[in-house]
Amino acid sequence: MNHDSGRRRFLQTASAAPFLAMPAALAVEAGVKQPSETLVVGVIGVGGRGTQHTRNFAAMNGVQVAYVCDVDNRRAGLAADAAHRAADGKPKAKPVGDLRTVLDDRAVDAVVIATCNHWHAPAAILACAAGKHVYVEKPCSHNPREGELLVEAARKHNRVVQMGNQRRSWPKVMEAIEQIRSGAIGRPYFAECFYTNNRGSIGHGQPGPVPAWLDYELWQGPAARQPYRDNILHYNWHWFWNWGNGELGNNGVHMLDVARWGLGVDYPVHVTSSGGRYRFEDDQETPDTHVVSFDFDGRKTITWQGKSCNGARPGTSRADVVFYGENGALEIDGGGYTIKDLKGKPTKKVTGQGGDATHLANFVAAARGEAKPNSEIEEGHRSTLLCHLGNIAHRTGRALRCNSKDGRILDDPEAMRFWSREYAPGWEPKV
Repeated sequence: MNHDSGRRRFLQTASAAPFLAMPAALAVEAGVKQPSETLVVGVIGVGGRGTQHTRNFAAMNGVQVAYVCDVDNRRAGLAADAAHRAADGKPKAKPVGDLRTVLDDRAVDAVVIATCNHWHAPAAILACAAGKHVYVEKPCSHNPREGELLVEAARKHNRVVQMGNQRRSWPKVMEAIEQIRSGAIGRPYFAECFYTNNRGSIGHGQPGPVPAWLDYELWQGPAARQPYRDNILHYNWHWFWNWGNGELGNNGVHMLDVARWGLGVDYPVHVTSSGGRYRFEDDQETPDTHVVSFDFDGRKTITWQGKSCNGARPGTSRADVVFYGENGALEIDGGGYTIKDLKGKPTKKVTGQGGDATHLANFVAAARGEAKPNSEIEEGHRSTLLCHLGNIAHRTGRALRCNSKDGRILDDPEAMRFWSREYAPGWEPKV
């Protein structure tokens, strides 16, 4: 794809927004189909996560997956077949390689964005301008400024935008948060989060020709251009700052979101980070061993401990998030929770299910105007911002002081340079 012509199409898509984003009442008068009839969905980015979403949406009553889109032309066809198998007689989704094909189709009511992180917010902002509701995978942005812009875009175009932090819709996790709010452990003041894995080395990538199946130019999209190497795609981009946000943005966002939700806090006032790439000597830029701490007004703190390359944990607890209060603790483990007294004795244990179904169903209901989104994008942005701040503290090597009203970094111009990023010319997201 020619870069200049691609850029022009990118901007032309946004220019179509005034008609596409018309208020519902005017749309009815103009004869535009409303989502309450059949919610027509396009899925953008159909790797493992995107294909899961494709199958789930295709199987829903009253939902039609019209497009599956990926810059890897091998994936789009497979995802279309997966959707067709799950769709029970519905029309087959069309496989395409360019997200703008999906955004240009006025029949599409909503899009699912399961691309790489550097595309999350730019694609979601374009989708809002094109009049689409948006389900965007976590983290909702690659940098803090993109998160702010995405919230602005959702408001400007009156779109439902939900982030894929699905624990917000898990029934027993919701119940656990209500237990905390109702005083089950007294005043909560501290939450600690954990993530462990046994990831291997990514090695040292070798330059080479772009594979025939990959539109590498469009894959890079908004990101500053870097030559193709053989250890970037399809997953290791997470560990390079140009495209990813490390384990903190990859998996930490889930636990930090629950912790922030349970403590009832928004933006931190102090952030510290320690750790690094300790396990292997390879091309990975982001930490595999990372400990981050966030202090909030009201005498509350959240910590996150991530060990990407060592799955061991001390003791027998496998809790993802632990809340501590004046009268006890509450542990969230998967879809359930346990309440303990001050001596650590369990007083209540509840099991529950996880998965994506309830979160996706909530998004569909919100897009139809029948419910409020459980993870409205402003909440998603606040949780994602914790990840960005933790990474900025790591990259600058010092503690950050932040404004409790919006999370912006105070009195540190060098750290604030990470608030946004360098974009490929002409591909900067705009609202």
